[in-house]
Amino acid sequence: MRTVRAHQGETLDQICYRTFGVTAGITEQVLDLNPGIAELGPSLPQGTPVQLPDTSPQPQRTSTVQLWD
Repeated sequence: MRTVRAHQGETLDQICYRTFGVTAGITEQVLDLNPGIAELGPSLPQGTPVQLPDTSPQPQRTSTVQLWD
């Protein structure tokens, strides 16, 4: 696990996006790793340490649609 610090006025979603480039699935993992962080409010205090998972996000696949045969 690695730890990052919140920038001024940053939300947990913004930290996840800044670090991983996505929020889906990652934000939930970060909440599990940091019990009590939700009680700090939507914007975290500057310098708040946030532990991040060691996993990298899985790329999302989009289904293709074939318009013509």
